[in-house]
Amino acid sequence: MPKLKTKKSAAKRFTKTGTGKLKRNKAYKSHILTKKTTKRKRNLRKATMMDKTNSKVMKKILPYI
Repeated sequence: MPKLKTKKSAAKRFTKTGTGKLKRNKAYKSHILTKKTTKRKRNLRKATMMDKTNSKVMKKILPYI
């Protein structure tokens, strides 16, 4: 079986935790920040886990991470 290539765009955005889950950063933090509350912007800074429904596909895209 040939080697699998890692999708580099996904590799830059996701990291694997010790238990094998995928960690990601939240979206909507790049621009139009004036109308967003301080609390909302602060919560967008925190990383979160990848949803279980997407994780199966993401593990195919990221075979070695």
